[in-house]
Amino acid sequence: MGFIQDPLYTPSYKTTGDEVAVFDTARGTIRVALDAEGAPVHVANFCELAEAGFYDGLKFHRHVPGFVIQGGCPHTRDMTSEQVAAGASGPTGLPGTGGPGYRIRQEYATNPRNSHVDRALAMARSADPDSAGSQFYFCLGAQHGLDSGYTVFGTTLEGADVIGALRQGDTINSVRIEHGRA
Repeated sequence: MGFIQDPLYTPSYKTTGDEVAVFDTARGTIRVALDAEGAPVHVANFCELAEAGFYDGLKFHRHVPGFVIQGGCPHTRDMTSEQVAAGASGPTGLPGTGGPGYRIRQEYATNPRNSHVDRALAMARSADPDSAGSQFYFCLGAQHGLDSGYTVFGTTLEGADVIGALRQGDTINSVRIEHGRA
């Protein structure tokens, strides 16, 4: 008998193509234009999670200077900022190992704008290319070595300074979705 993988999740959120993610963080606000044309599954998934309040109260659990600041792990929800910053294990698991309970398909191979420029928003994943779920990262400088393996789904419009100031343990107060790029 062969190994059976869980089917990939297909979000029910219908993109409009003008989604802007607004991150309210401990360090300030970030506005990101989401690329529903280049990464429709990633954008729909992210919007669905944001609108459900999934990201509210999570912490950024990984900061690598000059590389990325990463968040979106639900294991950080019931942890203090100090616990996350120290890399401690929380009541539901180790920060950086949790997700929404499903996987989505990769889109880096089909996204014509899949470029890890400075402050790009992309989805983290494990070794399986189709393993992204809820964890995301902002690039801290151009990271083009990631272009062929990770899906970029947003471009920062405002708050580049906030992204640069974020550190491991900082709180994501909320992520909301607005419509319109202005």
